[in-house]
Amino acid sequence: MEPDEVDFAHTDAADRKRREKATELARFAWDRAISGAELLELPDDRLRKLARAAGANPPSTRETWTVVADLLDQKSAWAAANPDHPQASPAHADEKIMWVKRPIPPWT
Repeated sequence: MEPDEVDFAHTDAADRKRREKATELARFAWDRAISGAELLELPDDRLRKLARAAGANPPSTRETWTVVADLLDQKSAWAAANPDHPQASPAHADEKIMWVKRPIPPWT
């Protein structure tokens, strides 16, 4: 990249918009009890569906999803420190199975 070229993906405005979108996506994922690690393990097609379900345009890079995972980890730490707070429990934890599938144990 030439020294005079601007990397529009990493301007202050782009960082702010990425953070806003990540916050919106993190709220949706948190309400469904999805952890940061679980989120980062989801395939791209499921992440796109999750973003659409959250009412957001799917992020074009994994960079935003990494920010989402960090926000989820922060919220989990806060919830563990404040278990009696009404926002410390996901509102739609029963919907987690729609996004994160538990591995099926093999037949023995």
